[in-house]
Amino acid sequence: MRVFHGLQGAARANDGRSGAPGCAVTIGNFDGVHRGHQAMLALLNSEARHRGVPSCVLTFEPHPRDYFARLAGRPELAPARIATLRDKLIELDRCGVDQVLLLRFDQRFASQTPQAFIDDVLRRSLCARYVLVGDDFRFGARRAGDYAMLDAAGDAHGFDVARMNSYEVHGLRVSSSAVREALAAGDMARTAALLGRPYAISGRVMHGRKLGRTLGFRTLNLRFAHARPAAMGIFVVQVEGLAAQPLPGVASLGVRPTVEDAGRVLLEVHCLAWPDRLGSDGAYGRHISVSLLHKLHDERKYDSLDALQAGIARDTADAQAWFGQR
Repeated sequence: MRVFHGLQGAARANDGRSGAPGCAVTIGNFDGVHRGHQAMLALLNSEARHRGVPSCVLTFEPHPRDYFARLAGRPELAPARIATLRDKLIELDRCGVDQVLLLRFDQRFASQTPQAFIDDVLRRSLCARYVLVGDDFRFGARRAGDYAMLDAAGDAHGFDVARMNSYEVHGLRVSSSAVREALAAGDMARTAALLGRPYAISGRVMHGRKLGRTLGFRTLNLRFAHARPAAMGIFVVQVEGLAAQPLPGVASLGVRPTVEDAGRVLLEVHCLAWPDRLGSDGAYGRHISVSLLHKLHDERKYDSLDALQAGIARDTADAQAWFGQR
């Protein structure tokens, strides 16, 4: 999968004048790449192959609602983030997408008229031959552009436009909002049903304060790049990337209120069984994926490091019991 940061690279790849055939494109934030997104991407890939062109996802960073929340001075209006950009790109690649165009959502982009978006992005930069959108798609400044306008532009300029209705699982509309609600409630089974897979966070293991070693519970630290993750708390987890088989563990996802509470979000993972071949420092720099299988409880602020140590011991025993029951 090719990833383009900005319009220039995408334009060079899809410019019909250079012999390339254009592309089939869908547009959205794709936070979580849930089962509704997966269905849309499957249709996109099918239509792209039918036309003999690459499939392309046009997505944004930051999330448009992040931008407008900052503009209003009300960061609490920004949506909790399901996935990091890295994990979003990993899932788009798994769905078979050929290209991703990553656009920065800023003041210039937010003020673009719907017609300018059609002309500059879809026609000139992507040479779109097929455009697939969701049933609630709006675009351009003040969300003035809608499906009817996009469809009319397709008729005028020779590209097909299609709209995909909502995707449902057991009568429930699948959406990023529904995934966020499930994660906020700690309902990991419902989250997995909406995503079509266990909820996971990946990244490279980074050095921390090594407090876990002092407390007798060595941890692997991953940075979550956004200040408001959709899930927070203490979880039973599985870790992939350290051994041939997934390793059971217990993890904290949050701001570590007992020892730091600095607003920086970390995923700290304690493996219940540590591979001897890694030694004490063999995990640093490795890329791992951590699946959050079951929520034990919310983050807690303990009165002392001794109380924290006892709390981690209880969480570890609860995680072992959870795995033992399965």
